[in-house]
Amino acid sequence: MHHVLIVEDEQKIARFVSLELEHEGYKTTVIGDGREAYESAVAYDYDLIILDVMLPSLNGIEILRRLRQVKDTPVIILTARDQIVDKVAGLDIGANDYITKPFAIEELLARIRANIRKKTHVYEIGKLRIDTSSHIATYDGEMLVLTKKEFDLLVYLIENRNKVISREQALVTVWGYDFVGSTNVVDVYIRYLRAKIDDKYGINLIETVRGFGYVIR
Repeated sequence: MHHVLIVEDEQKIARFVSLELEHEGYKTTVIGDGREAYESAVAYDYDLIILDVMLPSLNGIEILRRLRQVKDTPVIILTARDQIVDKVAGLDIGANDYITKPFAIEELLARIRANIRKKTHVYEIGKLRIDTSSHIATYDGEMLVLTKKEFDLLVYLIENRNKVISREQALVTVWGYDFVGSTNVVDVYIRYLRAKIDDKYGINLIETVRGFGYVIR
């Protein structure tokens, strides 16, 4: 289970984000004070940090600047829509991404998944092994020839193993918000993956949950 630190002093926002993340299967820790948040970020190995800029005792930019001297934990900066300077400063000193307030929770979840994916390099399920850093997938030592979208979809399903993924969720994460087309494209790529893995090796890796989507268990 991935552990996310939410650094946000607006309690309603912090609670909303925390509940949404926990519903998605993440463990969360919420801290509203800047100095306390920095100490926690250094002391614990969080998988990702959501970091507001305006905080009591120590602002988010200073937290990030200090953190980058000792850790490379993925950080998503939260900024007000008109605070371009915060975005630039955050990215310059090592933020992995930023999102502006107000934000859609679906977009935040997609950015969290993308940044955690970059941190995690190797996944293994049975004889299937995927190395995201080298973009290589193998089954029982034999390399799988996958297109980029096939690879990305397979990684997304494995990242969310035991959780049913809807076609809409897969479309947003793998193809992006600006993709123009039907969710049927997900079904097409699932067929491609099954032909290259399930059918070829006589296994049942990718399961269909009728009326909703797909899952790898």
